[in-house]
Amino acid sequence: MQGTPYLTTAEGRDLAYHQTPGQGPGVVFLGGFKSDMEGTKALWLEQWAQRAGRAFLRFDYSGHGRSSGAFTDGCIGDWVADARAVIEALTKGPQILVGSSMGGWIALLLAREMPQRVVGMVTIAAAPDFTEDSMWAGFNAAQRAALRDDGQIDLPSDYGEPYVITRRLIEEGRENLVLRSPLDLPFPVRFLQGTADKDVDKSVALSLLDHSTGPDMRLVLVDGADHRFSDCDCLALIGASVEEVIARAGQA
Repeated sequence: MQGTPYLTTAEGRDLAYHQTPGQGPGVVFLGGFKSDMEGTKALWLEQWAQRAGRAFLRFDYSGHGRSSGAFTDGCIGDWVADARAVIEALTKGPQILVGSSMGGWIALLLAREMPQRVVGMVTIAAAPDFTEDSMWAGFNAAQRAALRDDGQIDLPSDYGEPYVITRRLIEEGRENLVLRSPLDLPFPVRFLQGTADKDVDKSVALSLLDHSTGPDMRLVLVDGADHRFSDCDCLALIGASVEEVIARAGQA
C-alpha cells in the first residue's frame, strides 16, 4: 500500500485517512475516544466494503493515530469539524455513518449539521454526551477542583496509558450535547449495544432510543458483548446492520 494520504483542513490540521472506491451510498467509519483508523472494526468494515464494492472511508481525528496535533489539545467540536471536513472533501453523495463509542456522538452531530448528506446510521456502543454524563458527573470534588485549577486530570484506562482529560474537553463538550434538545433522525438507524459493556452502560442506548425521533430506529442488545464489540458475531452484526440500513434507505 502507498504511504498514508493526508487531508489538510481549513484549520490547518493534517488528517490521515484511507479510502476505498466503490458504489454509493458510501460508508464512513467514525472511531472512538483516543482510538484510530487501524482498529478491528474499521479494518473489518473496510474488507467488507471491498468485497461488496462499496465506497468506504476511515480516518483519524486530529490528535489521534497518524493525524497531526496533540490529543490533549482536542475536543468534541474539533473532532466533529475533522469528520465533516473529510466527508465534504473526500466523499460524494449520500453517506451511511458508522459511529463507535464517541464516534456515535459525532455521527449524531453530523446528522444535525449536514442532513443532506446523511441517509443512514449505525452506532456501536454510542456514547452521546459522555463528557458531561459520564466524566463530569462521575468526578468527585477533588477531581473537579483539580480540573478547574490545573486544567487537566488523569483517568485510568483499560486500554493502555491513562486518559488525560482537559478542562476544555469538558467545557466545550457542553456546547455539543445532543440529549438535551430534540434529536430527529429521519433515516434508518441501528443502535448496537453490548450488555457487558463497562464503559457505556446499556441504559445509555435505551435513553438514546427513547430520546430520538425517526421513522426507522432499532436497538439491538447483544448479551455478553463488551465495549470492544469486536468478536466474530459482533462484527457480522455490524456488517448486516450496515447492509440493512443501506437497503432500507433505498440506495442499495
